[in-house]
Amino acid sequence: MLFIASILPAFQVVLSVLLIAAILLQARGSSVGGAFGGSDSGTTFYTRRGSEKVLFNATIVLGVLYALAAFLTLFV
Repeated sequence: MLFIASILPAFQVVLSVLLIAAILLQARGSSVGGAFGGSDSGTTFYTRRGSEKVLFNATIVLGVLYALAAFLTLFV
């Protein structure tokens, strides 16, 4: 258990950097109005394909791993 407690902070730092990079890679050129719930002209829903889908799924996995690591920190 001591090994996990010593390696967990480094694991969280690596996960956080990867999560930030994955989120920033998904950023689009959306306007400020869309960020606050305003309607943007030309916004449509579409299916993610290819590398965009892989990046989206990787972001979800990284987020879940980071949350699990944070909860594990509470109990170690």
